[in-house]
Amino acid sequence: MNEKTREQAYEVAKAQYAALGVNADKAIETLNSVPISIHCWQADDVSGFENPEGELTGGIQTTGNYPGKARNIDELKADLEKVLTLVPGKHRISLHATYGDFGNTFVDRDQIEPKHFQSWIDWAKKHDVKLDFNSTFFSHPKSSSGYTLSDFDPEIRAFWKEHLRRCRLIAAEIGRQQGDPCIHNIWIPDGEKDKTVSRYEHRRLLKESLDEVLAEKISTDYLKDCIECKLFGIGSESFVTGSHEFYMGYTVKNNMMLTLDSGHFHPTEVISDKLSSVLLFVPEVNLHVSRPERWDSDHVVILDNELLAIAQEIVRSGHLQRVHFGLDFFDASINRIGAYVIGIRSTQKAILQALLEPTETLRDFEKEDKNFQRLAYLEELKAMPWSDLYNYYCEQQGVPVGDAYIKEIQAYEENVTSKRV
Repeated sequence: MNEKTREQAYEVAKAQYAALGVNADKAIETLNSVPISIHCWQADDVSGFENPEGELTGGIQTTGNYPGKARNIDELKADLEKVLTLVPGKHRISLHATYGDFGNTFVDRDQIEPKHFQSWIDWAKKHDVKLDFNSTFFSHPKSSSGYTLSDFDPEIRAFWKEHLRRCRLIAAEIGRQQGDPCIHNIWIPDGEKDKTVSRYEHRRLLKESLDEVLAEKISTDYLKDCIECKLFGIGSESFVTGSHEFYMGYTVKNNMMLTLDSGHFHPTEVISDKLSSVLLFVPEVNLHVSRPERWDSDHVVILDNELLAIAQEIVRSGHLQRVHFGLDFFDASINRIGAYVIGIRSTQKAILQALLEPTETLRDFEKEDKNFQRLAYLEELKAMPWSDLYNYYCEQQGVPVGDAYIKEIQAYEENVTSKRV
């Protein structure tokens, strides 16, 4: 389809949505204002630069051995730069604390400083992206007990509290330099494989640790802390200290952001149903959009029913600006650049479809008890030409349209990643 034909398809689609009372131009404009925080750890299978040959522990597991992963900070940046040329919109990059520019020198987690991330800040400014940050509590000798901030050993807790302090300072410096708050996510792998007697005590210690560090106030102009729950992990099947109930209570009590990961709940649970509840009680929500297949397996995000439902619930709530979209998956079984592009585009397509819904009309049907009409509209919307709008959006943004990105990724693999041996 050439540019003229694509524009004609856009105009036809726009007219169809206008007949439903939906302004397609406004939907595209809104979509363009929604950044997605792109996780750096898909490019290198969560290896990081602290100890790239180290073993992943703490419930983290990457499967597959597709060739061409990023082996150093320059290759990772190059891969992210390529990704940004293949998706429309302005986005963010989410870093873990183990991805600092350490200059081939080991720097332990309680010693990291803003200077170790200055090259990332400079790179982000050059490429007009913002940065987010994540403390890294897994894959470390001092997390080998299965516990960090909730460990019985006060020396272990002290180490990880210092790590958290330093991560907050790094994130705040990122926010200061980029002129936009850096979202700092806190997830810990704490828990046990088998029956646990001291649940209350571990959770008391976690609360105590968080209270101590988070009491050190930093302006939200620079830093937005958030905490992330999990149902279970590999090695913590029986007990996870940082459960949904714990962090839900903690964020409500302390009026702070809650992170919901779509892979961190029971297979029969969905976070789309939780959003309308948590938005009533916490100031903002941070999303880690993933795809669990039977468990928290971190598959590449695709345009499935739950992703669409998440986007719909956010848009329907009227609080799109209070929710931050971020990706969290690491699939080493396929081309890693391709995984990024599929995940980002799928998330954007879900948001666009939600923005193209005649929500007020559907809400009026509910108020009038016209449930047949509501269901009929919801079904008809599935066949509406939203993809023509997304394709035109891509064209206007100067990025590949439709499946054209596949050839570009294949060429990048042939010319760049396949040579990483």
